[in-house]
Amino acid sequence: MTVQAVLQQRVFIVTGAASGIGRALSRRLLDAGHCVCACDIDAETLAAVYPDSAHCLAIPLDVRMYGAWQAAVEQVVGRWGRVDVLCNIAGILQDNWVADVQPGEIDRHLDINTKGVMLGMHSVLPHMTAQGGGHIVNMASMAGIAAIPGLALYSASKFAVRAYSLAAAVELAPKGIAVSVVCPDAVQTPMLDRQRGRLQTALTFSGGRILTADDIAEALMTRVFPRRPVELALPPARGWLAKLSNTFVGLTAYLVPKLQQKGLRRQHTHPHQE
Repeated sequence: MTVQAVLQQRVFIVTGAASGIGRALSRRLLDAGHCVCACDIDAETLAAVYPDSAHCLAIPLDVRMYGAWQAAVEQVVGRWGRVDVLCNIAGILQDNWVADVQPGEIDRHLDINTKGVMLGMHSVLPHMTAQGGGHIVNMASMAGIAAIPGLALYSASKFAVRAYSLAAAVELAPKGIAVSVVCPDAVQTPMLDRQRGRLQTALTFSGGRILTADDIAEALMTRVFPRRPVELALPPARGWLAKLSNTFVGLTAYLVPKLQQKGLRRQHTHPHQE
């Protein structure tokens, strides 16, 4: 390995690494020569995909548990001496109408999608502060910019991630710690396949081309890690539409029925995730 490569090598923690975006990103990071701690609640898949090596450490992690977060971060620092980038990608999505939501669904969405991000940030901040800087990347959603009927719980959990990230970006900048929140439109993952054939999730399919996990991984590698933006919406045009809808809330009521019909048609035409 060249001196330049060593200097550019960084230590990443990636949650949700067993599948989807987290898996696509972790493979790219390892291929680029970075050190990666791959975390996921699916311990069996994690062990199969990420054999232990000088550059790779697989740690089963329930992001809801602060003690588990602390132990994982200590393992990373113990092995590589630092943690440069935290990528909070783990998440869940359960569609439902507000009137049908069960208390357990509320707990799961907020505990995994929102609290998991906050606990991860809290766990790495002492180390990033001590080393003079770092980068935290939180995966929100287009549903975290504009509320999505039928996905109210998911949308609320991602609104919270986005708000926490934007506030943290301002607070932590003087410490040399950047915070980026990424808000993608629908991404073709196993989670998306479970949303087929349901009116509650029709809006998810109402955009243009369904993004892939590799699309998001590529954007992270080429745009987020080098430039450290406060926010990145993918695709940008849908991000602006979401912000417009959120600003003029009456527009949402007008657009939703039209977009739902478009989404229902597209649910049956987009390919399954292999």
